[in-house]
Amino acid sequence: MTGWTRTVLVGVDGSEGSADAVRWAARLASGRDLELELVHCLQLAGLVYGGGPAESAGLFASIRQDGERIAAEARELALSVDPSLEVSSEALTDSAPALLIARSHAARLVVLGRAGIGGFAGMLVGATTGAVVSHAGCPVAVVRGRQGDGPVVAGVDGGWSSDAVLGTAFEEASFRQVPLVAVHAWIDVVYDSAESSARLMPQWESLEPAEERLLAQRLAGWQEKYPDVEVRRKVVRDRPRHVLLDESSRAQLLVVGSRGRGGFAGMLLGSTSQAMVHHASCPVLVVRDSRR
Repeated sequence: MTGWTRTVLVGVDGSEGSADAVRWAARLASGRDLELELVHCLQLAGLVYGGGPAESAGLFASIRQDGERIAAEARELALSVDPSLEVSSEALTDSAPALLIARSHAARLVVLGRAGIGGFAGMLVGATTGAVVSHAGCPVAVVRGRQGDGPVVAGVDGGWSSDAVLGTAFEEASFRQVPLVAVHAWIDVVYDSAESSARLMPQWESLEPAEERLLAQRLAGWQEKYPDVEVRRKVVRDRPRHVLLDESSRAQLLVVGSRGRGGFAGMLLGSTSQAMVHHASCPVLVVRDSRR
């Protein structure tokens, strides 16, 4: 997440998931000379356009007042984590996805709750969260699952985004003073069914040394830059989503790329990243390679 900007942008909506996101963002910003920008977008869908001017004005004023309360409470929550933080908060009438995506291009990180603005009961990822993760101009953290001890886990596929993922993962592990688990799952097919073509391919084990070398090569420069970080390598013949979901149950942060090695032109979010955002057992940080 290293960059010229100090701003961590947080979307807030007054929900429990939003409160978790604010606390997580405040802890991340604390001690890093980062500032929080908390944004709440007013829910104007309930306005009755058939009413008279006085009725519409009164309803809008009520929605505005409620939005300002949500923004102010989010600011107080952030300051309760660290009173020295620089925190701004505002309630705006813009569309939440459009506003957050636009502001993400001048932010270091966007942080959202597990349901997100516009989510509803039973929804794994809200409409705003899905749109922002897919289109943001900076990394996006989706705060979900357990928040506690554990290593930082990075999904390394050997593709273009691997360096961006590892750079962010090493930075986070170094600041948090925890180990980094670098996971490389090197086969993305279902090979445990009778119909799988993987059963017809002999000597899979002969490919494993090459995959281990690939991970070692990706890690080499970063290990030199962050000698304080203990690195645990995990090379597994399995689908990435299976391994990463399992690792997330023991991690405090999971870092993945926005697109995997199997991505294609025009694809905004890879299937593995989507699975992590929906189902991981810890906060997920989705990193986008600047070359994409």
